[in-house]
Amino acid sequence: MAYDDFRAFVTALSDAGETVSIDRPIALNDVGKVMKRVQVEAGPSVIFNQNGTEFPLICGVYGDRRKALIAFQTTGSEIFEKVLHGLDNPIPPRVIVGKPPCQDVVLTGGEIDLTRLPIPKYSPDDGGAYITAGIVVSVDPETGVPDIGHYRFLVLSKNTFSFSAQPFHRFGKNLAKYKRMGKKARAALVIGVDPVLAYTCQVQVSDTTDDWAVAGGLRGAPVDLARCVTSDLLAPATAEFVIEFEVDMEAMTMEGPLGEYTGYYTPPSMKPVATVLAITHRKNPMFQGLLTGKPVTENHILKQIPFEASLFRALKAQYPTITDISVRASAGVSFYVVIAMKPRFAGEARQVILAAMATNIRPKWVVIVDDDIDVHSSSEVEWAMAFRVQPQRDTIIIDQVPAGPSDPSIDDPKIDRPMRTASTIGIDATRPFGKPFSKVADVPGWADLEVPELKRRT
Repeated sequence: MAYDDFRAFVTALSDAGETVSIDRPIALNDVGKVMKRVQVEAGPSVIFNQNGTEFPLICGVYGDRRKALIAFQTTGSEIFEKVLHGLDNPIPPRVIVGKPPCQDVVLTGGEIDLTRLPIPKYSPDDGGAYITAGIVVSVDPETGVPDIGHYRFLVLSKNTFSFSAQPFHRFGKNLAKYKRMGKKARAALVIGVDPVLAYTCQVQVSDTTDDWAVAGGLRGAPVDLARCVTSDLLAPATAEFVIEFEVDMEAMTMEGPLGEYTGYYTPPSMKPVATVLAITHRKNPMFQGLLTGKPVTENHILKQIPFEASLFRALKAQYPTITDISVRASAGVSFYVVIAMKPRFAGEARQVILAAMATNIRPKWVVIVDDDIDVHSSSEVEWAMAFRVQPQRDTIIIDQVPAGPSDPSIDDPKIDRPMRTASTIGIDATRPFGKPFSKVADVPGWADLEVPELKRRT
């Protein structure tokens, strides 16, 4: 059964011993320090009950794989298959009638005040307080196809904020269409939902895909939606908060810097200004925060499973002997991809390298290994690269490809994003196809031999 709402998920985390409450005062500017410690120590999610506002703040709900398994209500051995099954079996949403829980309280006009919300400044050089866990709901103004995605929002005043929406992401494309049409865009920032919706945001799909149906497939049940109070936009009916806003693409401000998923600060640049039209929330709502910055943070863990599943699904359709895939969290969940496969003919591994390079993930490193290598084990991948690769024969370097987002190593980061190009490298770490190769020196059967004397001591 899917979670009815964010609260049910938090309860499940608590029941599993994956939450702690801090009931003493913690300044919002210290939240990032607490969550960095939690991430380093693989700790629980944290509820900050005394944060200087009237609303509790919870952070770290996507902090590690344990919490991801609770979010999907599955096991480590079944998670990948469950996600793939959900992607292949979308379920359309349903619109509820009547007043939804997310509109228990409706604030408009002078009642709107973003500064009342527990929005931290996570890193010391951030440009200000950032909403990092919000999900933007928007629609393509030409097709009406809905999209949901994670974007960062910098609070500017009580009723304005700015944000970063890259031009190749769907929200960015939708905004560009509104601008060409001479219209102001309406959207909503949703905070505190069934966690599967947050994982849905990371799935790589086409621009014509209804993300609500994808979320329904991953949940195994329809997403309940409700009409916003200032537009016909649909948002999750049980969300803790819904911040409805309008974007004037002609009004620009300096946004940034922010400690981004690359582990580096992105420099400030001119971004659109959005005006908040309404804030609606449930009774006694809980606000959500999310630490980003130097990997690995919960931002990276959140992306990893959906990125791996959607990339695996796309590549396996063309190369059926692909057996596993790892999109490294430590490399920002896009820049370093490892793929295991059973090559069927000479050169096929190179084809897979080129296909992976051409995906929207935009990896800088693509490594192909045989199916006897655990793609999630750095030591096994390094072993394959050390002893199955001759660099002059087994590497491919391609220049002038679209740069990965926010990559600080590109030649001139001040160039507009659509103009940025980079290079990418592929390494064929499979054994030469159809040729004899040295036999692996290992000890088979070691896992099946019972040695009670070696049981781990507690």
